[in-house]
Amino acid sequence: MYNIFIDGKEGTTGLQIYDRLAARTDINLLTLPEEKRKDINARKECLNNADISFLCLPDAAAREAVSLVENPSARIIDASTAHRTAEGWIYGFPEISAKRRSEIASAKRVANPGCHATGFISIAAPLVKGGIAGADYPFVAHSLTGYSGGGKKTIAEYQNKERDSALSSPREYATKMMHKHLPEMVRECGLKFAPAFNPIICDFYCGMCVAVPLTVRLLNKKVTVNDVYEYFAEYYATQNFIKIVKNEDVPAYLPSDELAGTNMLKIYVNGSGEHIFIASVFDNLGKGASGAAVQNMNIMLGIDERTSLV
Repeated sequence: MYNIFIDGKEGTTGLQIYDRLAARTDINLLTLPEEKRKDINARKECLNNADISFLCLPDAAAREAVSLVENPSARIIDASTAHRTAEGWIYGFPEISAKRRSEIASAKRVANPGCHATGFISIAAPLVKGGIAGADYPFVAHSLTGYSGGGKKTIAEYQNKERDSALSSPREYATKMMHKHLPEMVRECGLKFAPAFNPIICDFYCGMCVAVPLTVRLLNKKVTVNDVYEYFAEYYATQNFIKIVKNEDVPAYLPSDELAGTNMLKIYVNGSGEHIFIASVFDNLGKGASGAAVQNMNIMLGIDERTSLV
């Protein structure tokens, strides 16, 4: 029986993790009464008594939580942005390589990937690793997300019956071309420059589609759509949660919420001639947050990564 603590259980990601773990018989969830939920001493006790703790907190609070851990055996999965490029932390994307999966299995500190970053990295990192795109390739990424990615305040705003009518249409944001996920995207893909990243929030609860169009003449290798499909199919062939869809099976309209409620991620490959279209579709609350966190926990505990995720 493993002791698991969720610090920040009342947030969107924390609640999703709790729901995924509540019915498991191999886990004892350490919980705090409402009046002690923010009590630093009560949290410290749980953080040091848990085999693994999830940090579902703002960045500053996540750093504080780590500072409270004195037990050398206590392990942490941080769902915030605080430690995704920090030394001593393993970036929790096990599908990126066999080496990374092994590192996660033995890690004391794992940083859970950001949702937008998950979609981009799943596409760009293999392209760079395989020499198809150079580290200096001018990547562009368009990312459509459901409003749940904005957290409780944004969810309440969208679900308010008297909301602003502007919320009914897709809304561009991060228009200064700066976003908190960019550092992890650059680091994990080995890029020399940040991609031109274009996030868009939409009027649906959860789901995400990250599209990365490629210009063939700018690539290091001259490839066809089928070449890219076959490369991705081989790269992710042994993975439980990533599937590749070839061009003839890509629908005319690609729904961003296709995989809502799952921990799956599909990569669609299409295009023709001069341009290749690649899109990563998944649940921003699943493979983009809580599902990925539980998957990392399962790997760290040495059990089937699919447990409570299928």
